[in-house]
Amino acid sequence: MSDEGDYRTIAGTARPPDADGPPYADCVLCREPTEYPESYRGITLCPRCEWQEAQRSACSG
Repeated sequence: MSDEGDYRTIAGTARPPDADGPPYADCVLCREPTEYPESYRGITLCPRCEWQEAQRSACSG
């Protein structure tokens, strides 16, 4: 799957690299583990929160 049109990304944002294994970064919204490495700096969201954020931004016009 290409990065363009990927349902897990928010338009215009860079996607963090996937982690090879634990420790995983916590989601900044719900504190659940994400698929990103703990060492990644920046905002990390779990798949559910990424999807919800994409829904909010798509509906905001």
